[in-house]
Amino acid sequence: MTYYENVFIARQDVSAAQVEALADGFAGIITEAGGTVHRREYWGLKTLNFRIRKNRKGHYVLLNVETTSETMREVERQMGLNEDVLRHMTVRTETLPEGQSAVMQSRGDRSERGDRSERGDRFDRGDRGDRGDRGDRGDRGDRGFRSDRGPRDGERSERPASAPDAGGEA
Repeated sequence: MTYYENVFIARQDVSAAQVEALADGFAGIITEAGGTVHRREYWGLKTLNFRIRKNRKGHYVLLNVETTSETMREVERQMGLNEDVLRHMTVRTETLPEGQSAVMQSRGDRSERGDRSERGDRFDRGDRGDRGDRGDRGDRGDRGFRSDRGPRDGERSERPASAPDAGGEA
């Protein structure tokens, strides 16, 4: 049997319990075929670098497994069919990695750094007196669309109001 590392991303609107149930289902396919799941890590809800199927966040799960290639193909097929799985990636590895994954190690480092409020290099900005007295802004009313008003102070308009459209009728 071969070692595989599989990471899948589930939609942001499913709960963590539902993501665990998904991982249980995929692990069940592997164990039924005679393989073993050596490690399963839930990395949590993370922000995606770009939108995937209208989702900005996703639940990440890592599976380190030992199974046959046919079984891994079936797991990937099931992941592709499942609407809750946004993306998945499987990599064949030579050996199983020891200890925690890099993501879980960096999560542990964060807690060792301490609370952000303890940082000595930060200073309290106080009342932000550099902004001056802003005074009562009052009710400014409905000012309408920006295009209906004239240009702002110091701004040039892009085209004069009396100029005809370039492609329009004359």
